[in-house]
Amino acid sequence: MDDNKSFFGLQKILVTLLVLSGSVSASTMMLIKSSSSNAQSIENTNVNNLPSKVGIQQQIEELKAMMLQSWQQQAQTKGFSYTLPQRFQGAIVNAAKLTPEQKVIALTFDDGPWPESTAQVLDILKKNQIKGTFFLIGQNVKNYPGLVKREIAEGHVIGNHTWHHWYQFLNPQAAAYEIDHTADLIYQVTGIKTNLFRPPGGIMHNGVASYARNSKYAIILWSSDSVDYSRPAVAKLINNVFRRAKPGGIVLMHDGGGNRSKTVQALPEIIANFRKQGYKFVTIPELLEMQDKDQKLTANKKTVQN
Repeated sequence: MDDNKSFFGLQKILVTLLVLSGSVSASTMMLIKSSSSNAQSIENTNVNNLPSKVGIQQQIEELKAMMLQSWQQQAQTKGFSYTLPQRFQGAIVNAAKLTPEQKVIALTFDDGPWPESTAQVLDILKKNQIKGTFFLIGQNVKNYPGLVKREIAEGHVIGNHTWHHWYQFLNPQAAAYEIDHTADLIYQVTGIKTNLFRPPGGIMHNGVASYARNSKYAIILWSSDSVDYSRPAVAKLINNVFRRAKPGGIVLMHDGGGNRSKTVQALPEIIANFRKQGYKFVTIPELLEMQDKDQKLTANKKTVQN
């Protein structure tokens, strides 16, 4: 909360500065409605036409840089600028290998951000004090940056899901664009460099997964598929989730890419049922850290025994 106050404090300073200048166009005022990384260029303002106001433009640019730095500091403070254990860099993960006693599950959501449904999913997670992992499509980040900022502000983890969500084979240059362009925009919007990647459709042989692995992304698939993209009845959707649910599992759902009203309806019951079974909810990085810790403990025990 303190970080958010500091960020909005910077916005208030910027508002005051613009008002005092008395000559800034409406396009510059749009800067107040977005993060510094998505702020509109101030090159079109009237400030450039007034020599006495040149210093004001420089101050505005400095404040924009401060606002971006604030986002980055928030990300680091809240643990979002994480580094994956080395064993998972370039690895393919369907689920974490945990003991049955470690009843944790990761809820993941693809194809967002999306109007209405992403906000509804976030509302449900917030009400239940759960952090999820969202795999974002680049062009949707471009269209709805505010929803991505909300995901970060509320403590969720984000991953890369390509720019277009294409299934066809892509040459290395096209694959690089799909992943790197999305990563660049996510960084511009949030100040976060994600190292989690989910290939569209879970397809591993059309070029994008290979590029992501070579770039040291962890390839995050799933162990439990809700099949919500086909919009089944709510009861069927819930059954799909629990049919293969297990400790260390990764649940695939969608908050974007189409009508996700069934997912929104099913999510509260999915959460309640997992809790009845004694599960706790974790993000993908937390899940991988748990497996890494277990494997290190096992390796140490073997070393001592030998």
